[in-house]
Parts: sequence; C-alpha cells; structure tokens
Amino acid sequence: QIYAQGDTGLFSFSPGQTHGDSVTQTEGPVTLSEEESLIINCTYSTTGSPTLFWYVQYPGEGPQLLLKAFRDQEKTSHKGFEATLQSKSTSFHLKKASVQASDSAVYYCAMS
Repeated sequence: QIYAQGDTGLFSFSPGQTHGDSVTQTEGPVTLSEEESLIINCTYSTTGSPTLFWYVQYPGEGPQLLLKAFRDQEKTSHKGFEATLQSKSTSFHLKKASVQASDSAVYYCAMS
C-alpha cells in the first residue's frame, strides 16, 4: 500500500504581505495500491504573483523540493510526478500516474 500524507505548508512573507495569502491541500492520508494513480489537490489564495512548490518528506528525512512553478500554465515534472500551475482555478495539483511503495511520504504544498 502507498501512503501519501497531505499537509498544508505556507512560506513566510514580509510583514504586510500575508493578508489573504494561503494554500490548502488534500487533508489526511491517501492510501493507494501500487500502480494506482495519485492526486493531491492544492489550491491557493493570493493577491500577488505566486511561486508554487511541492515538497516531499520521506520517512526519517527532511523535506526536499519536488516541483515548483511560477508561470500560469507552467507544467513541471520530476520522477514521474507532475503539476501544472493554473492561475484561473488557483491550483497546483500533484499527480502521478502510477505510484510505487517508494513514494510513501508526506507531501507539502507551499507558496511564496
């Protein structure tokens, strides 16, 4: 089984820039069998032009950058994971077509 734990991450902003800025993602664990597809939703709210990130934290390790995007419609991918920054729907959903046991981790969506 694959465990993809969703959590919310928000990078710090300079004073006066945090009002209304947030990211929200799929809550709680997502349990999948190997070779099933994964999606962890991430939506954001901001008054500026954000950069969006996905971080992955494997058991016993610190978080590491998985994906990032800063342009509308920018599609980014790494190790079979992909996400597209959609300004219209204010989303940056993490997807993988076929998960493996090694994908078991905590996944964080973050914004700067």
